[in-house]
Amino acid sequence: MEFAIVDIETTGGNFRNGGITEVAIVIHDGQQIVHEYQSLINPQQNIPAYITGLTGIDDAMVRDSPTFEEIAEEIYELLDGKVFVAHQVNFDFGFIREFLGRSGFELKNPKLCTVRLSRKIFPGMRSYSLGRICEQRNIPILARHRAMGDAKATAILFGQMLEENPEVIYSGLKKNSGESFLPPNFSSQRFREIPEKCGVYYMLDQKGKVIYVGKANNIRDRFRGHFTGQSHPSIKQELKAEVTDLKWKLTGSEFMALLLETLEIKRIWPKYNAALKSPRNIWVLFSYQDGRGFTRFQIAKVNKSLQPLETFFSSEEAKAFLTDAIQTYELCSKLCGIRKVNCEVVNDTICQGACAEKEDALKYNQRAQIFIQKVKDSKGAIRLELEGRTEDERAVCVFEGGMLREYGFIKDESEKLEAVKPYPETSYVLRQFLHQFSAQQIQVISSRRNNQEILSFEF
Repeated sequence: MEFAIVDIETTGGNFRNGGITEVAIVIHDGQQIVHEYQSLINPQQNIPAYITGLTGIDDAMVRDSPTFEEIAEEIYELLDGKVFVAHQVNFDFGFIREFLGRSGFELKNPKLCTVRLSRKIFPGMRSYSLGRICEQRNIPILARHRAMGDAKATAILFGQMLEENPEVIYSGLKKNSGESFLPPNFSSQRFREIPEKCGVYYMLDQKGKVIYVGKANNIRDRFRGHFTGQSHPSIKQELKAEVTDLKWKLTGSEFMALLLETLEIKRIWPKYNAALKSPRNIWVLFSYQDGRGFTRFQIAKVNKSLQPLETFFSSEEAKAFLTDAIQTYELCSKLCGIRKVNCEVVNDTICQGACAEKEDALKYNQRAQIFIQKVKDSKGAIRLELEGRTEDERAVCVFEGGMLREYGFIKDESEKLEAVKPYPETSYVLRQFLHQFSAQQIQVISSRRNNQEILSFEF
């Protein structure tokens, strides 16, 4: 992490009608000063006499200097990606952001104020003006009220604060960057490196051990969500105290993220992933034909006398699966056991009238059988192909008996797929997304192989 210590001289205290006459930027890498930049600037307006008396900068000194617009790109490149540090930071930051904005550059840097930090790290001083605090800390100011003189003095002060109490600085950085939620041992820099893309992520403790595995459509937002909100406060605090780093694997789609999350939880058994470790009740979906000849569906607890069409870990999961099928195949919610009254009573436009005998049983059953056949096909051996992590890549999955057996991210057919140990939980993922896949994405194939090898990721 690098810090840009900034000081400017201006024609007045308001950036809306004032101008910048000088800028100095000192780059600090957390250990020492690594770069310095200074320039006088033509503010394109007269410099008041009292400003000249304070800084020594007059109209003649800046007449041949560049305007801010002429050096705006250079200044932006120096500041980009760094923490903006200044004594009374809002003054310097406000001017620089305003003038960069006028030149087409947007300044979004996190910022730190050495006045506020000094009050916390060096309490009890009578004054925290730059001149007084430097006098008390034995910091020389070679040119007071000139940009480089003040910037270098601020950089030395900042270095002393880093050495004295770095935690105050980094906690202040988290707060001022909107990152106060971060765990105490998780750096702001690492958080900003987390991608805002879909994938699987791994939380690590200080020994590098994986303590939690999750999936997300936006990994950075999901990581933030672990430490905000009110759900599971005790687990949140325990996790916050332990996590020190995050690793991730991009997947290109939520479907692939869910599959890999399942595989990795089963492989690693992280201490905070309790959900997939606990046993679950089994529910089933079965079908039968009623006295009028209509195909019906029903959800029930597992029973030896029933031949299930599909199995589930909860009634909610079964209901969600069947509800998706109702919408996809235009089935009747009453004949599927979802509601007790005829669909026309609640103005359900999905139903074609089967429950009110306004649709022929043969026509209705044709749609129901398409659904049944698709579920049966998923129990055989199928090959799925969907988007990969890049435009020239595809994600390929092979399922047998409803469970994932092989997968990979490939660019051509010569590349081999990875074999994985089959887990029933992967069949749940397949069921969630089955109705979203087109016929072109699903290929029924012959059984491949029974390889029990588990895929692992190396960091």
